Amino acid sequence: MKFKWEGVFPAVTTKFTPDDTLDLPLFRTSIQAQLEAGVDGIILGGTLGEASTLTDREKLELIEETVGVLNNKLPVIMNIAEQSTRKAIEQVQKSEKAGVNGIMLLPPMRYKATDDETLGYFRDIAGSTHLPIMIYNNPIDYNIHVTLDMFESLADFENIQAVKESTRDISNVSRMISRFGNRYKILAGVDTLALESLLMGAHGWVAGLGCAFPEETVAIYHLVQAKRYDEALKIYRWFLPLLELDINSQLVQNIKLAEFKTRQGTEFVRLPRLPLMGKTKDTVSKIIDDSIATRPQLPDIARFELSLEAKL
Repeated sequence: MKFKWEGVFPAVTTKFTPDDTLDLPLFRTSIQAQLEAGVDGIILGGTLGEASTLTDREKLELIEETVGVLNNKLPVIMNIAEQSTRKAIEQVQKSEKAGVNGIMLLPPMRYKATDDETLGYFRDIAGSTHLPIMIYNNPIDYNIHVTLDMFESLADFENIQAVKESTRDISNVSRMISRFGNRYKILAGVDTLALESLLMGAHGWVAGLGCAFPEETVAIYHLVQAKRYDEALKIYRWFLPLLELDINSQLVQNIKLAEFKTRQGTEFVRLPRLPLMGKTKDTVSKIIDDSIATRPQLPDIARFELSLEAKL
């Protein structure tokens, strides 16, 4: 499947049963809800997907279920976050065989690789597959900054096509565009900077809170594309207290609680994580409940998509 790195790509959570097994029926339901909301692709196995706690078999099950639900209607993207080049290539090849359409690729995990080591890692993985790749640039959480010079060195690899921009430096969107033009697609990777990134020229949004609020996420993206900025800003300002739940060490628990309250999932997480409890849960619950109670009315996306196509 050919696709564009453009639009809304939720990094979905993994659903568990009370017995700590994959809850595949609920997972299928949540993927279907994302499809119906109008997202542009699904990302599996990220931080929100609790990938570090999943077995290789479970990862393949999630891919197979997602591919089956989407039935070629949307691309399926698998996150690759490994310690060794050999293991990363193995995971890419298994994911490709299982039917994924693209890869989101982190630098080497746990070891703070040098620039040369990081570039070698990316090149070896890109050379092992024909799948399109989005580099995940998150120096805050993973201590490796993929610099502009490093992206310059990777430009010869045609399948390295996009970046999940999570540097927290909004100017980096403009820096990438100024230096590379349209060579790399840029997707906002920090929920609280998503609208700002889109206004600076980002092509899409890797969404966290979109797991629980997909319609609002999709509406903001399409309103920006249609240059209806005031409407996008109004929804975004309503959304911001929720989006801030994504920039927190307990983002998985926060978003799973939001999914539970919006009937998109459950609170079950995999050890060593624990569900939110006590005052922390009360605080997060209030943010979610208040937001649900004041949920904005959304525009008819289908209508202004047609209007946007007419302009193009």
